[in-house]
Amino acid sequence: MNHNEQQIKKYDRLAWVISVIVLLAVIMMRRIKLDTGIDFSFLPPFHASVNALTFAVLLLGYRAIRAKKVEVHRQWMTTAMILSVVFLLSYVVYHITTPETRFGGEGAIRWIYFILLITHVVLAAVILPFILFTFIRGYTGVIERHRRLARWVFPIWLYVAATGPICYLMLKPYYA
Repeated sequence: MNHNEQQIKKYDRLAWVISVIVLLAVIMMRRIKLDTGIDFSFLPPFHASVNALTFAVLLLGYRAIRAKKVEVHRQWMTTAMILSVVFLLSYVVYHITTPETRFGGEGAIRWIYFILLITHVVLAAVILPFILFTFIRGYTGVIERHRRLARWVFPIWLYVAATGPICYLMLKPYYA
């Protein structure tokens, strides 16, 4: 095993650890409620904005790589990763400090909301380790494996980034 493969294995283990920690944090945030005395009600529009910005950055990264601007692509994808970390940390803080807001729509819109929400949440959970693996392959220069992963990881990440703000806008009328 060469140095690059050892490095990738080490990073892959770290990606799995991060993914499990994030999944556990998201599961636990529904059960843990902290009273900080701070009103975090400003965070849902922030989350939607960060997700929308992530969506735009992902498209810019895609456009850069299609134009063979590898360094620009790398910068956009690193920005997307940073935005995702900011979102995730903020999202967990919000949900451990604030009561859950329930969707109040009825009829077909309720079905549409829950289909979007469920696919958003499930795909966000499933795609996280693969986003990390794809990033690791690009970072370590294993480009062919990076490309193979990115072909299916990118559209799912894009979907998750797009459906976050859509779910927020649908839920917005029901925030206290």
